[in-house]
Amino acid sequence: MQPWPRTEEEALAVQDTLRSRVVTAPGPVAPETVAGLDVAYDGDRLAAAVVVLRTADLTVVDTALVRGEPAFPYVPGLFAFREVPALMEALERLTVRPGVLICDGHGLAHPRRFGLAAHLGVLTDLPAFGVAKTRLVGDWEPVGEQRGARSPLVDAGETVGAVLRTQTGVKPVFVSVGHRIGLERACELTLALAPRFRLPETTRAADRACRDLLS
Repeated sequence: MQPWPRTEEEALAVQDTLRSRVVTAPGPVAPETVAGLDVAYDGDRLAAAVVVLRTADLTVVDTALVRGEPAFPYVPGLFAFREVPALMEALERLTVRPGVLICDGHGLAHPRRFGLAAHLGVLTDLPAFGVAKTRLVGDWEPVGEQRGARSPLVDAGETVGAVLRTQTGVKPVFVSVGHRIGLERACELTLALAPRFRLPETTRAADRACRDLLS
């Protein structure tokens, strides 16, 4: 990679360049493996985790962990620059190349249409999307209470994601594509990876792994 940005202006320029490389595609129909990516913080320390699961039975087949420090100050809209170096290092340590990356964050549903899932997708050229617990941008109509119900997430007249109910009667999640995958496929995968809980097993496994590393 190029030298990591040190200023907000440099980061914005990198974001503009990389955003132009996002590829729109339906995505893999039945990826054999999927990876969850997450980062946990403890003051000025962070732990990044990438956990690869077999899609068919949700068993863990590979894990990579990295300790480090945030690579960039906190700036709204540029949060990915804090985490991408550690996550890229973890991805490079994997022995199993995942078919899809699933980030605890956003892709297109971002003020500059280039969240963490898009950033990592472009850098790795792997299909990538985000499943977030909270909204970053956009509005939506009420979502049905049944598992699988969803509503378009719309920002400035553009559909940037979906508000998806993964469990009946439980708060929905926010799904947005990043790179080489469409929203329909991303929602299908999210439901398949969340058979019992609100968040997909990829996110749950990565969250546990990075928090354990800091403890």
